[in-house]
Amino acid sequence: MLLTRIKGPRDLDRLSQEELDQLAAEIRSFLVDAVSKTGGHLGPNLGVVELTIALHRVFDSPKDKVLFDTGHQAYVHKLLTGRQDFAGLRTKNGLSGYPSRAESDHDVIENSHASTVLGWADGLAKANEVLGREDHHVAAVIGDGALTGGMAWEALNNIAAAKDRPLVIVVNDNERSYGPTIGGLANHLATLRTTDGYERFLARGKEILERTPVVGKPLFETLHGAKKGLKDFIAPQGMFEDLGLKYIGPIDGHDIEALESALQRAKRFSGPVIVHCLTQKGRGYTPALEHEADRFHAVGVIHPDTGLPVKTAAASWTSVFADEMVKLGHEREDIVGITAAMLHPVGLNKFAEAFPNRIYDVGIAEQHGATSAAGLATGGVHPVFAVYATFLNRAFDQVLMDVALHKCGVTFVLDRAGVTGDDGASHNGMWDMSILQVVPGLRLAAPRDAEQLRAQLREAVEVKDAPTVVRYSKGVVGPAVPAVGRIGAMDVLRAPGAEVTRPDVLLVSVGALAPMCLEIADLLDKQGISTTVVDPRWVKPVDEALAPLADRHRVVVTVEDNGRTGGVGAAVSQALRDAGVDVPLRDFGIPQRFLDHALRKEIMAEIGLTAPDIARQVTGLVAKLDGRYDSEPAATVD
Repeated sequence: MLLTRIKGPRDLDRLSQEELDQLAAEIRSFLVDAVSKTGGHLGPNLGVVELTIALHRVFDSPKDKVLFDTGHQAYVHKLLTGRQDFAGLRTKNGLSGYPSRAESDHDVIENSHASTVLGWADGLAKANEVLGREDHHVAAVIGDGALTGGMAWEALNNIAAAKDRPLVIVVNDNERSYGPTIGGLANHLATLRTTDGYERFLARGKEILERTPVVGKPLFETLHGAKKGLKDFIAPQGMFEDLGLKYIGPIDGHDIEALESALQRAKRFSGPVIVHCLTQKGRGYTPALEHEADRFHAVGVIHPDTGLPVKTAAASWTSVFADEMVKLGHEREDIVGITAAMLHPVGLNKFAEAFPNRIYDVGIAEQHGATSAAGLATGGVHPVFAVYATFLNRAFDQVLMDVALHKCGVTFVLDRAGVTGDDGASHNGMWDMSILQVVPGLRLAAPRDAEQLRAQLREAVEVKDAPTVVRYSKGVVGPAVPAVGRIGAMDVLRAPGAEVTRPDVLLVSVGALAPMCLEIADLLDKQGISTTVVDPRWVKPVDEALAPLADRHRVVVTVEDNGRTGGVGAAVSQALRDAGVDVPLRDFGIPQRFLDHALRKEIMAEIGLTAPDIARQVTGLVAKLDGRYDSEPAATVD
């Protein structure tokens, strides 16, 4: 196999055109075989095989910087830079699903949030200029979907300002991000895809006019002088040229020879150049091409021949939300949905099918989505903006200053909250309950099971004068966790016997960690430690009934799948201090560090967020209060 002979990018230089085509076929076969066993981003990588080969033949990585946005299309890049062991892809100690500096000098940015690569490229090109590195080049690959993000256009505005600073921008145009790309930019690129190019028209015109006596040549020169207007008429790439960017394309993104020619021309140019490449997401794999929703953007373990899942998926948190949104849509005509280019991943596709005129896909533009939601709410409807928890970080200012300041009734539904695992550091939803604590008036719900998700979503959309947030985990929703009572607005999940006048521990359980908290209580009970377990349901604001309840216990413990700094535990601690309740409190959560990719259960064990670990530390704390230990037990992993 040719692929096994590729240890680095310069090994590509020795291959003939026929061998390069063979290599592309081998890479596609490898990807289908490897990713079907582990799961991962299959469709995007099948679409960039020839493009990545051409990039590494034209540019000299790692001296030249080849950057990928969002990074999920970098599997081929990994294969060509010496990383061909995909057996542990996205698992502990295996390859990351995104570029990783720890893996290779060829990986520059570890991004997996879209639309950032042009900002990086701008900075790297400026650094080359400042340091006089004229033989260093920067090539940034950005998808047409990522170009819907505002950051990309902020960067383009800056890049275009320096007309003599070399930088190659490769637009990987497959008409999709997760699903089909939408919006004005998508329409513009579609026009470029489907219109004959200016050069072809001009060449044919020149041939005809030069055969025309007397007026032919002067007329041709006049038309050539009107190049800009004519190009806009024939192929409207003027949008890019208006910014001051040289435009090359559209190029067949699966023709290595054509790609190399275009990239070489762009590399030689002394300023910023856009190379527009047309690619096909899922190319070469029939099940992906026939999957209209997202062309196998991301898959679990599948049968390589059929593309069908190996295991039948159980009900997920996302599917519970999806079904309840449809029910709400039938009951209330004012409910509308918003997604940021992730209609299917966040479960709004069912709502879109039922109510096609009440769904808005804003593209990869979370900031715009949040402010648009404020406008929708002010206009008299109730928007539900479903987004991954980690991506809400990008719209924090809009949540604060546009939605909350204006007291707009907008519901944000945060999917993939807490530790998500295999997608790595950027996808763990571990910041939302911290950053949202500072937003005045905002209410935040953390459902513990499917029934509570349905109930709390309904409670959220009833709020008309403030933002509400409902956050839940990735993956399969667990069994129902029934309440045995209620104190204030909090559900009591476990209470000690009536004979216990002052229980030892008040355990505050947040969201989907309820089953683990009940397990902690069982372990404590075996040590003779009495425990009350409560689920606040709404973790912001802190329930007024919590402080007097805490005052009737010896120790308060909070357990959350969010960063410990500024999270629910911190909010509870502040509420107790404000109420004058002086009870020892221990908060357990995610340490404030970027967590490497691994299975969720492996990460939870690594950070000490398991029932035995927490029970052991709480036992030590109670023993200290009893005077059985002279020193406090080891602190939570931090």
